[in-house]
Amino acid sequence: MAALGGTASLGRRAALRAGCARTCAGRRAGRARVEAGARGLAGSRREGAAPKCRASLEEGVSSNVSDSFQEQEDNQLFRPTPGFDSIQDAIHDIAKGKFVVVLDDEDRENEGDLIIAAEKMTDEDVAFMVNHTSGLICVGMDGKDLDRLELPPMVAKNQDAMGTAFTVSVDLKQGTSTGISAADRCATIQALASPGSKPDDFRKPGHVFPLRYREGGVLKRAGHTEAAVDLARLAGCFPAGVLCEIVNEDGTMKRRDQLIAFAKEHGLLTITISDLIRYRSYYESLVERIAVARMPTKVGVFQAYSYRSKIDDEEHIAMVYGDVQKNEDPEGVLVRVHSECLTGDIMGSLRCDCGPQLELALKKVAEAGCGVVVYLRGQEGRGIGLGHKLRAYNLQDAGRDTVEANVDLGLPVDSREYGIGAHMLRDVGVSTLKLMTNNPAKYTGLSGYGLTITKRVPLLTPINKENKKYIMTKVNKMGHWFSGTE
Repeated sequence: MAALGGTASLGRRAALRAGCARTCAGRRAGRARVEAGARGLAGSRREGAAPKCRASLEEGVSSNVSDSFQEQEDNQLFRPTPGFDSIQDAIHDIAKGKFVVVLDDEDRENEGDLIIAAEKMTDEDVAFMVNHTSGLICVGMDGKDLDRLELPPMVAKNQDAMGTAFTVSVDLKQGTSTGISAADRCATIQALASPGSKPDDFRKPGHVFPLRYREGGVLKRAGHTEAAVDLARLAGCFPAGVLCEIVNEDGTMKRRDQLIAFAKEHGLLTITISDLIRYRSYYESLVERIAVARMPTKVGVFQAYSYRSKIDDEEHIAMVYGDVQKNEDPEGVLVRVHSECLTGDIMGSLRCDCGPQLELALKKVAEAGCGVVVYLRGQEGRGIGLGHKLRAYNLQDAGRDTVEANVDLGLPVDSREYGIGAHMLRDVGVSTLKLMTNNPAKYTGLSGYGLTITKRVPLLTPINKENKKYIMTKVNKMGHWFSGTE
């Protein structure tokens, strides 16, 4: 039952980050240009030829982010994937009791499900679903409701490739016959979506297949099960969604173009799970504050805020100096969003500029009297991990640059996402900020979550013979701004 939900082939974290990567279309396009350039497929990253090296950090981008730039990013935030409908419109249709066609990513299963709120299901809806799908009708449900109804897992050891969490199948006892008819299955579905139902109301096994929803929904597991429950909940319905894979007349699975055509034929909206992840990522907090403690450092006394990501359970820290909520600077709070670099931050590696940048950022915040340094863990080597980073170092020693090494290993040039950092900033009270960065990707990665960036503050650190090529590559191939690299 692969189409019923599951994790992406690259694992849960990669799948969810892929969904969040669509938060800003501009960033996605920019990253594509970088990778194309790394393979020699594109000579320039922007419209027109890019300069070999920037003379100073102040060239190439204004220190003030214009209102039009912010407006453009905000508009892109909720722009659906081309060819698909918006999540807002889909939620409205779910609330009205209509079907929505939901697709996962092409690099995952590339399949689509008919999804409808369980409490809105009618006999006619069941018949329509049976006629156009595989016929194995499932109901995604919250774990607490399945526990209340005493519906255990179908098997003790789940061997499904996508980890689809089937429970025992059921039929409603009262008012049904064999359980297979449209009317019988509809009655069963509506009973599952009733908070007043009891365990004894159902026969086991039956003809309707409940599925256990992963807590956290599509932010935890990018599957159709989670999408069905999330859509029902967002529509204000009981948290249960009916789903089944859409097939062709010969029984083969419909793919993207066929699914879009099917939806248009029947007047249905079509959305992607990736867009649903993006939607939820903006409107809901992605982090949970765990603890706050005084943190004296060599540059001053900070308040350390610990957060846990609701996406992958990674823990992050925000170092806050002063009272950011009472900051009177019209340009906002001074902020640095720093990605974890064990080798540079802790071991003092000279191959990068990460350690010196972190130290300088803390110093600048303390000198300003107010600011935040967000430290994002789990982003080693621009998101590829420590082991892969060390392998990339070997390739760099053999003559490849930092971009080419990642590409040679079959890895993304930069897979970092900054949505978690944006949610941490919002939690400590930051909405308007001056961003310390040399990396243009951080503009879109942060502003896409409702933060206003008024100014870019250079973060210049000494260049040494070990990191000069690395910095030059970031300037020439990744669009970073840096001075003194001629």
